[in-house]
Amino acid sequence: MIKQKIIVVTGPTATGKTALGVLIAEKLNGEVVSADSMQIYKYMDIGTAKPTADEMRGIVHHMIDIILPWEEYSVARYVKDASQCIDDILSRGKQPILVGGSGLYIDSLIAGREFLVRSKSGHRQSLEDEYEKVGADAMLQKLREVDPDSAAKLHANDKKRIVRALEAFLVTGKPLSLHDMESKAHTPRYEAIKFALSYADRSSLYARINHRVDEMLRGGLENEVRSLLDMKISRSCTAMQAIGYKEIVDAISNESDIDDTVKIPTAVDRIKMESRRYAKRQLTWLRRDKEVNWIIRDGTPDTEHGAEMVMRKLYETK
Repeated sequence: MIKQKIIVVTGPTATGKTALGVLIAEKLNGEVVSADSMQIYKYMDIGTAKPTADEMRGIVHHMIDIILPWEEYSVARYVKDASQCIDDILSRGKQPILVGGSGLYIDSLIAGREFLVRSKSGHRQSLEDEYEKVGADAMLQKLREVDPDSAAKLHANDKKRIVRALEAFLVTGKPLSLHDMESKAHTPRYEAIKFALSYADRSSLYARINHRVDEMLRGGLENEVRSLLDMKISRSCTAMQAIGYKEIVDAISNESDIDDTVKIPTAVDRIKMESRRYAKRQLTWLRRDKEVNWIIRDGTPDTEHGAEMVMRKLYETK
């Protein structure tokens, strides 16, 4: 089977991925598929930098606003949902453009990775109870006997992964390490041409991140977080652990103890710091991928120039 080509526009936060993705879609009769692990949530617009209708410029966007903030979502579910979107776009003769900074989502989607479905047999709860009863070392030894490769990568205190690996073996009869190896050996589902945006000077990237956070606050991020709390969404939900939301929630929860003039500025500083750290992790993830075509900017983003670089590369690969 001939794999269909998809275009990927990725890079760290605040580098102009949305604008470039839209411009490419306009040039190639395409539609955008979001690869952002937080833009999937409804009612979370400002803190996730969700594209506005004006920014979309009439281009159809998929995988945005698809679940509620209290729902759990996984990489496996993303691969299933996003691949359906991409296959539909391709079936209509249009070009899918995958846009976002969630590297694990992008890589898993392109590879077409298969994930083990969580068992409803009660094995997990039973194993968790056993872990608490017999202790960490005994459970790691139990895993070592059926899946030595997985056990070798884990610390005895890593309860979650030890239980998951044992559950996988009980449900499938196959070591989790073998499943992972077979999954990675599969032929990729899509042929992807990847472009990553960044800045030659790290300080320029950090300045853009800081500016974006300031704009989010001016745009109403605090009120957005308060609205989510008014909806009785637990602060422990994955959505509320997102950068920008967690820090504001923490500040709001202590508002009786901290004067408002101190509280929010402190939260903003933390959001900026965590956003810069996240950008650094995104860059580290991308640099290990030798297939990425880098679009390095010096100052203000030049979206037209970026699109020209993409089109030139696409012409070369035909």
